[in-house]
Amino acid sequence: MQIHQTIMQSEAPVIAHVQEPAQYHPLFSSPDGDVILGAKGGNLLFRTHSFTLKTASGWFRTMFSLPQNCAPVTSDIIYMDEESSVLEAILRMVCGLPVVLPTTYDMVDALLYAAEKYDMPGPVSIIRMSVMTPSLLNQPLRLYAVACRYGWEEEAKFASGETLVLNLYSEECRPSLQSLSTTALLDLLTLHRDRREVLRKRLDEPPFVGGGNAVCVACGWSICYQTWRELKYKIILEMDVRPLGDTVLNTGLAEWHEAKRCWSAKCPNVDCDRVLYDKNETLRVIKECVDGLKKFI
Repeated sequence: MQIHQTIMQSEAPVIAHVQEPAQYHPLFSSPDGDVILGAKGGNLLFRTHSFTLKTASGWFRTMFSLPQNCAPVTSDIIYMDEESSVLEAILRMVCGLPVVLPTTYDMVDALLYAAEKYDMPGPVSIIRMSVMTPSLLNQPLRLYAVACRYGWEEEAKFASGETLVLNLYSEECRPSLQSLSTTALLDLLTLHRDRREVLRKRLDEPPFVGGGNAVCVACGWSICYQTWRELKYKIILEMDVRPLGDTVLNTGLAEWHEAKRCWSAKCPNVDCDRVLYDKNETLRVIKECVDGLKKFI
């Protein structure tokens, strides 16, 4: 089989003549197939139908439309750049066979790269659905990166909310963040920052007490809201490293040293001994503030 030179770029498959019997994938070994694809390294062959490839792939449709020899050699192998696992997964998708969904983002990236290279919209749509399965939802930054790269708006929005459990400034997040476009990165950083800053502003507004000194409403003694200021500072620090706010609400406001000091603070007048803060009401309003923060990009 002769292929026009314009299609044989550095990433294009290599065509070779069969000299020895080779191992075929059991799902792609039918003698009815008129095209043989070889995985990278030549360790496994896939026999399939040119009609299927032309239907599913713009790349193969173009290749098979180019002038061929008058008497094509049916035993030519088209050696692909993809590993056998990637080639098998793509061919399963386009040939109507049971699909094995990817369980890692390394495989997702490899499949999307191949599907995009060979202009296969069908596999791209299948992979798009697969990234929302449980095995891939535990890496929201990788999901966000893939969704932004391919313009999947709903998936990107969902993933941005799932990243709120992460500290974007940690070293483990750096590789994923470096793969983002400038716009996608700024959108994510803005979401995380705004949750912290909006909550910071809200905690300085009524019904929360102000930052200055005041007098006890019961006895008139001068009181200081230092313990509340320390607790606010702790809340903001926690929101900086985990913007979801769940650790603030679920454990922090009950177990932090700053929280315990705040809830136990009393008027310095020993004859008054009034508790300065209504713990239950304060917890309720803080939760209301956190729940009202923006959740997605």
